[in-house]
Amino acid sequence: MDLLADYRRATMFFEAGDPIGAARLLEPIVEAEPDNSAVRQLLARSYFQSAQLGRAEEQLRALVERDPSDHYAHHVLGRTLERAGRPAEALRHLRIAAAMYADNDDYRTALRRVETRVTGR
Repeated sequence: MDLLADYRRATMFFEAGDPIGAARLLEPIVEAEPDNSAVRQLLARSYFQSAQLGRAEEQLRALVERDPSDHYAHHVLGRTLERAGRPAEALRHLRIAAAMYADNDDYRTALRRVETRVTGR
């Protein structure tokens, strides 16, 4: 198996709007290279885009555990939890992401949306 070629193909599948096809290619790569954060992140995004939220959450929690300063992993984990109907859990990760990268409009927008949902304000 040529992991780099498969990763490049998976990236093309993802960018072409086929997150399920990308995930199929990425799963064995993550199994072979469990410490490769870039591959795990793309797998998590593929799961998120294909509404496999439990699988996305699993990958994102692994990323956050390995690197708590990964603001993007916190953001996508928050979005995943929000999408899964768990806004109170999402709020923590969205706050962390927004605090680490305050200039990101997407982070602030997601945080406001979930704060409003959780607090009613």
